[in-house]
Amino acid sequence: MLDNLTSKMSHVLKRIRGEARLTESNTKEMFREIRIALLEADVSFSLVKNFIDILKTKSLGSDVLDSLNPGQALVGIVHKELTAIMGGDLGEFSNEISLSVAPPATIMFVGLQGVGKTTTVGKLAYWLSNGNHTRYGKKTGKKKILITSVDTYRPSAIDQLRIISQQIGIDFFFNDINNNPIDIAKSALSYAKKHYYDIMLIDTAGRLGIDKLMMDEIESLSEITKPIETLFVVDAMQGQDSINTAKSFSDKLPLTGVILTKLDGDVRGGAAVSVRQITNVPLKFIGTSEKIDGLEIFSPDRMARRILGMGDILSLVEKAQNSVNLSDVSGLVNKIRSKDKFDLNDFRSQLIQMKKLGGIESILESVPSSFRSNRKFSLDQSENFIKKSEAIINSMTIEERTRSDMIKSSRKRRIAEGAGVSIQDINQLLSQFEKAQLVMKKMQKGGIAKMIRSIKGIGNLL
Repeated sequence: MLDNLTSKMSHVLKRIRGEARLTESNTKEMFREIRIALLEADVSFSLVKNFIDILKTKSLGSDVLDSLNPGQALVGIVHKELTAIMGGDLGEFSNEISLSVAPPATIMFVGLQGVGKTTTVGKLAYWLSNGNHTRYGKKTGKKKILITSVDTYRPSAIDQLRIISQQIGIDFFFNDINNNPIDIAKSALSYAKKHYYDIMLIDTAGRLGIDKLMMDEIESLSEITKPIETLFVVDAMQGQDSINTAKSFSDKLPLTGVILTKLDGDVRGGAAVSVRQITNVPLKFIGTSEKIDGLEIFSPDRMARRILGMGDILSLVEKAQNSVNLSDVSGLVNKIRSKDKFDLNDFRSQLIQMKKLGGIESILESVPSSFRSNRKFSLDQSENFIKKSEAIINSMTIEERTRSDMIKSSRKRRIAEGAGVSIQDINQLLSQFEKAQLVMKKMQKGGIAKMIRSIKGIGNLL
């Protein structure tokens, strides 16, 4: 996610940090590189110009010039201003979903065709039903959700949402596809009130801003259902053009937030940076994978840290809290304390936990760029390694899992045949396992504190 932009911005910031003294010449070159990086990421020209003008003004301020380390002071300003343009100036809780209305609170999803609205409806329903909604930072508990679709134009749209609702165990309101969207919305709202639902999510048909009839229809839907939230769904891979279309929706609808989808793909990142400025509403969620739990609350500060190569440790911790089996972690901690041997059963357990966190690439994205190795992992590579490793370990005997040193040529051939992999795959697994064993031995000898201290600046992140 945002690899190209992050790479360039982190490179520039590394140079800035190294400057003991800021001059007109060295700041001019840095700002030029920041400008190019943002423009190549498809951020609008006007936004980039304003951003650079602010940085130029702030770089000449006393906070920077009088600092003992002006390079690092300027890095802080870049982070602060980037956070602000992505919505940081809207307040700490601007990304929360408002439910301050008599139930059912209606949330309507709008946007262009093919941006992932239907899938996003399912993701948000799953997120809300699992008790993730917060008010002023405090969770408000699980919600009773009703989903409906008023997309009578795309033949499979209603069936697609109904299948998603069945998969996640959320109630779906179905009405005859021959009914018009207005009638479906009225019936769904009446049903939601009678059956005491907390929230009703409405999936609307994808449309173009220039389609007057369709825009008039969605305006009527808004007047009838009176949504507390009208969320504009944007495909991050479509870049600036898709965000500009939001202006047409803003003219017709009281948009309250944006959801940016497909950030797990090969995106340039401009949408994440400029969406708030163009729509004038906060970016509330980002879609990070195709999985039903691949939806994250958007944080301007955390996104700015990712873009600048500073990492996002907090998001990784939150993901771990929701995904990782605490009993497995407790078992590993006990093993470290007791100095029992770390075996392939433990290694498999850790690979499973890593998979729940999104794989190697997902974890590396959350770690500051200065902490990463030079080796690049693709999502396919990390997922394939974990899948193959699980299959290999599952094909071993109990004794082989506890005594990896006994796995020689004949055993490797048998394991490879059982797991459907090559001998080379087994050698790769055993090599990685040996490295994990070395780390575990250091931890068992009390070296964990020394290892943490050796990572420069980690104390500021924990």
